[in-house]
Amino acid sequence: MQARKLKAGLIGCGGRGTGAATQFLQGNDEVEVTALADVFEDKLLNCLDRLRQDPRNTAIASKVNVPAENRFVGFDAYQKLIASDVDIVLLCTPPGYRPMHFEAAINAGKHVFAEKPIATDATGVRRFMAAALKAKEKKLTVVSGAQNRSNSAIRQTRAKVQAGAIGDIAAAYVGYYSGPVMHAKERDPKWGDMEWQHRDWYSYLWLCGDQIVEQHFHNIDLINWFVGMHPVKVVASGGAAWRPRTELYGNIYDHLRSEFTYPNGLKLISECRQYPKGCYYKVYELLVGSRGRSDCRDMGGKPAVNPQIQEHVDLVYSVRGTGPYINHGQEVAESTLTCIMAREAAYSGLEITWDMILNSKQDLMPKTFGYDVKMTAPPLPVPGEYKFI
Repeated sequence: MQARKLKAGLIGCGGRGTGAATQFLQGNDEVEVTALADVFEDKLLNCLDRLRQDPRNTAIASKVNVPAENRFVGFDAYQKLIASDVDIVLLCTPPGYRPMHFEAAINAGKHVFAEKPIATDATGVRRFMAAALKAKEKKLTVVSGAQNRSNSAIRQTRAKVQAGAIGDIAAAYVGYYSGPVMHAKERDPKWGDMEWQHRDWYSYLWLCGDQIVEQHFHNIDLINWFVGMHPVKVVASGGAAWRPRTELYGNIYDHLRSEFTYPNGLKLISECRQYPKGCYYKVYELLVGSRGRSDCRDMGGKPAVNPQIQEHVDLVYSVRGTGPYINHGQEVAESTLTCIMAREAAYSGLEITWDMILNSKQDLMPKTFGYDVKMTAPPLPVPGEYKFI
């Protein structure tokens, strides 16, 4: 018997959202995208055009059925999409919004694909964790954008490492050396503060969480997943070596180094940086065991399917019950909090423990939303002056 078509709605129609919707449709039969939501109409319309007309996506055009009444724009657009008849919600906005949107989707009984990371502060992580627990109680699928978990080579390597292939893991090293991520070139004089910060979202802490949270998450999550636990403390340092102190570059660091300690004494050394063109770039993981080493993918075969497509295949299998039930919520929330813990250690110059960050009162989200809301971004954090709360 042919399966009923699953309807999906996308919240956050930028580049990553458009990519996620494309990969969802590429990986699955009997699915369609029926609703779109974004703060900006131009982002929504561009996404719709790309899904329908991009020659690289001709195979998915017939699966895009978004009538005018299902195109939602504004700061309440997510509520309207969630209230529509979609089965699955794809959450792809800047991560500051993830806890709010995830909670609303789970309360409405929707299955969720949630891009990583899942928050930018501890308050948001706790909110996400509570909703993830509710999702489990409701048997709602939660798949994260931590695509390493859907990489067959990594899955196979993880199984062998956990079976003792390299002995006891004594240390781990991860790095993410990349270029700057910029979503704007200059400010349009017509944009109010909040609109500007959304247009330039990667440069602002409350929206992106800084590089270690938004990007380096992938490497740190992988180590947490391999060893089956999160760290208990971290010391870190960082700063802005080249980023100018202008509003275009916001209030995030451009490099950060961390030393995590796990409950069993394992040390993880983590480095990330976003330096301009012409600098050394590399992304890596390394596990050092008592009987060998692994780069976390060297004991598995080359993936037959792009992991960013496979995660959506896994999502639909879980929703339909034709594959194992998936709820990444708690584990991915812990990895996000691991990254936030290191960021706060670098900003403050303190050693931050898991209990300290889990109980942190930091809440970066604004209390009001609107295109013209006035916002003054906090200055770049200075260790010794910055206050951990």
